[in-house]
Amino acid sequence: MLNSKSFLTVDFGAGSLKLAEFEVNEVGGLRLKEYGFKSLGAEGAQEATRESTMQKALQELLAEKGIRSKEVNVCAPGFHVFSKFVKLPPVETSKVTQIIQYEAQQNVPFPLAEVVWDYQILGSTATGELEVLLVAIKADIVEGLFRVTESAGLRLQLADVSPAALCNAFRYNYGDLEDCTMLLDIGAKTSNLLFFEKGKVYSRSINLGANSITQDFANESKLPFPEAEKKKISEGFVSLGGAYEEPENAHQAAISKIARQFMTRLHIQVNQTMQFYRGQQGGSAPQRLFLSGGASIMPYTAQFFAEKLNVPVEYFNPLRNVQIDPAINLEDLARVAHSLGEVVGLGLRNLAHCPVELNLMPESTLNWVQFNQKKPYFIATVFSLVAVVFASGLLFKNLASVNADELEKLKASIQPLLAREVQFKKAYGDMKKSEQDAQQIASWIQNRYGWGDVLTELHRVLLQVEGETSNTLHTATGVWIEKFITDDALGSGAGADQAPGMSEAASTLPFGGDRRMMERYGLRPAAPAAPAADAPPAEGQPAATVKKTAKAGTNEVDSVTILCRAVNLTATEASANTVIAYAVERMLKEDPMFNKEETGLSGAINVDEATGTFTFGMNLKLKQPLKF
Repeated sequence: MLNSKSFLTVDFGAGSLKLAEFEVNEVGGLRLKEYGFKSLGAEGAQEATRESTMQKALQELLAEKGIRSKEVNVCAPGFHVFSKFVKLPPVETSKVTQIIQYEAQQNVPFPLAEVVWDYQILGSTATGELEVLLVAIKADIVEGLFRVTESAGLRLQLADVSPAALCNAFRYNYGDLEDCTMLLDIGAKTSNLLFFEKGKVYSRSINLGANSITQDFANESKLPFPEAEKKKISEGFVSLGGAYEEPENAHQAAISKIARQFMTRLHIQVNQTMQFYRGQQGGSAPQRLFLSGGASIMPYTAQFFAEKLNVPVEYFNPLRNVQIDPAINLEDLARVAHSLGEVVGLGLRNLAHCPVELNLMPESTLNWVQFNQKKPYFIATVFSLVAVVFASGLLFKNLASVNADELEKLKASIQPLLAREVQFKKAYGDMKKSEQDAQQIASWIQNRYGWGDVLTELHRVLLQVEGETSNTLHTATGVWIEKFITDDALGSGAGADQAPGMSEAASTLPFGGDRRMMERYGLRPAAPAAPAADAPPAEGQPAATVKKTAKAGTNEVDSVTILCRAVNLTATEASANTVIAYAVERMLKEDPMFNKEETGLSGAINVDEATGTFTFGMNLKLKQPLKF
């Protein structure tokens, strides 16, 4: 059913809040009446301060634009969303939901009781398998968005996710494209890559965002994050490398190099996703690339991807088939149109059927929305009854005593409702207090995610080493982490400086399994013999140590040991293995996360002739201790 009233759409991104006001035009399409942006800064990326920052930004934007619309659709950013494409065997329609729920239990990395999840059947394969998009988000994230919109006096209608909104916006504006097309949305914290081909859709969220450019530049230039962000926007560009002359401006030169390194990492992820899409999803080779998102307009971004991917690159225009209100300045709108994909996709949900229709509203939020919708009718009913009573008293004085009795009955019936209102307000106040306590606890345990940051940084360093040593040695190199050694016995009686044994303390990283990485580089790993439970580390292998800080009574860790494995290249150059090992050591010493003086190689470089690889140990000293 078409809605003739104006309505709002809000994209709560990691780096900025984007808002648009739409209405349905005479032909049943979208008309853009107003739009606006508000930066969330560094506080928007921190969970402890994100909700209050969004609340302030939304209220300021509504006041600045003078917007009176109350109905709103919202979109959660990609870094909060878990999504996966799964294939289901051909089954009866009545059993699809049951099977998908089982798949959700197996794939969603959180207990289903803590998340809101939904799915969309996108089609079927030639063999009859169902292609299903499964999406989940933690319920407290959506409840936080509800609180933000409610505090601004808005009525939340649906909660969507960034990839789905982008998909709907693209299909609406570029439905005439049938061959394989890519859409790359470069955000502040994550990037979304979508593939469109006839009736086929595939998307992947990439854990790389333009905030890392700002953070690396801020670290290098010793500038605060907000000032570094401003300089990135005003002076930054992507270096094209090669024979291009380096700019004289020191900040421009630094940003251009950092931006190129970021775009190179992003291109690697795009390229891997393309191979997966063609190999595992049966897709075709992409014929073009559309860019969107705030970071995509950094100068020379389009030229970089055109050169790397060898396909035409242009900017996504989500307003291609959207009518623009005459009061809007088209020149100003053109500068930011590429960033409005999510808000347009949210607006389309108020028109008609969309290719992807998800609503991740938790049950508690839906109940509250329904209550708010019915509340005016309850109030109107009460006032109507009171008005009837008084009108009857004025018209029929002879029935005054009867009216008085009826009024007393009415008051008696209202009393339980008023008592329930008091109880509800008390319960609601208790709930708000519990939410505040939970937020405080969440901020205390936020540093628990520090281990993930360490692993991500190690992954980034090894990718950089591969790129540098490949150029130096003139051959492809490969290096990965085979074991990440932690002390499981710290809290169970073992010594604080010595792990109980390599077999108990070492664990294979998600991106570093030696068998999987050997296969990646065309090697055949020999079947390893199972070591005894109490066997000591092999000769030359670093001891499995995790050192606690000097502060007594804590479980903080400031030193870890990793065992690296790399492709043996001594046949190509005698010193190749040493070059690779020292490259890893040098880059880890230069990394701001580790202490330069206490980070370095550990033990000997051991060649494994059976697998064509070699191993070396590395002691890491963390500048900021972490907790188990």
